[in-house]
Amino acid sequence: MAADDTAGAESRGAGEVREADGIRGVTHGSAPVPLSVLDLVTVGAGQTASDALRTSVDLARLAEARGFHRHWVAEHHSMPGVASSSPAVILAHLAAHTERIRLGSGGVMLPNHAPLVIAEQFGTLEALAPGRIDLGLGRAPGTDGATAAALRRTDRLNEGADDFPQQLAELIRFLDDDFPDGHHYHRIHAVPGPVQATSPGGVQSPHRPPVWLLGSSGFSARLAGMLGLPFAFAHHFSAQNTIPALDLYRESFSPSDVLDEPYAMIGVSALATEDEKEARRQVLAAALNMVRLRTGRPGLVPTPEEAEAHPFSPMEQEFVDSWNANVVYGTPDEVRAGLDDLHKRTGADELMITANAHSGDVRLRSYELIADAYGLPTTGSPTTGLPTTGSPTTSA
Repeated sequence: MAADDTAGAESRGAGEVREADGIRGVTHGSAPVPLSVLDLVTVGAGQTASDALRTSVDLARLAEARGFHRHWVAEHHSMPGVASSSPAVILAHLAAHTERIRLGSGGVMLPNHAPLVIAEQFGTLEALAPGRIDLGLGRAPGTDGATAAALRRTDRLNEGADDFPQQLAELIRFLDDDFPDGHHYHRIHAVPGPVQATSPGGVQSPHRPPVWLLGSSGFSARLAGMLGLPFAFAHHFSAQNTIPALDLYRESFSPSDVLDEPYAMIGVSALATEDEKEARRQVLAAALNMVRLRTGRPGLVPTPEEAEAHPFSPMEQEFVDSWNANVVYGTPDEVRAGLDDLHKRTGADELMITANAHSGDVRLRSYELIADAYGLPTTGSPTTGLPTTGSPTTSA
């Protein structure tokens, strides 16, 4: 981090606590903490990306109607089964179909992009949906090394990760439009952004997307703590590191003008169905998809029938057992108990649930069943043809 950027981060960390309603969620029903949605925009076999994106709209509207706090989409590349390569584009579409729920990136992979571009994209999103946008940032590529090299137009990938603190400071400077005099970016402005308020006749929105740091190890946990930023940990694929990373975040935390105390959210893979056996079928298909991804054969999410017929090798079966050990699945009561236990073990301030399944209907129904299990409010029925609470749905 450059000296002037470090000073800027520290000065912003010593001021008055900024209104943080967009960070701290509201707990509804009997849920232990606010519940949110992580949407991977998954594409199942026999489906198109258009199908997956329609499901994302349905999911955002369902989440809004049932009191989930936020809906995030994640940046992935070169994965046929994940249609979320452009989070900003998807978020603009979701913003047009929702009214209240917070929308954000979980996350944008900062080393893949110029900080100014991200500031412009999320400034535009903030203008489209004022007060509803989150900017979650990660330092991993969100793909394999060859694809990352194509994205960044360089094969020196470690440099991007090593420069993450400096890139982050630069991005925050662009969001706040506060590069100091003499800085080579002093006359460059992210638009839409605060510079518009300083122009003759200018009126600027009081909102600025809060920045979250995402991680699956200790690096971002420590950095988020040092800067007093909210932190989101990827428990759904790095469960062994969850508690150490959260401990490190809390130990490193320094109050800032963003937060006066730590705020940690964890992503958790959870799937609820009316029948426990059906839940096992669904998560087996999701696990087979991960087997293929981890062995360099990414594809569309297979059907449960394909997964049941797959001849798992001993090594594959070991991976499936290990992967599914960190998935909370079963009946709604079983999933509620699993989420409650996870909250007790981690002390997370918010749970962000990702439901991985072949069928969009199964995913949607899972969120509805979890909402019912916790007695979340019904503030309106999304007009998407979704099954109503308690009605049957067709599983793939």
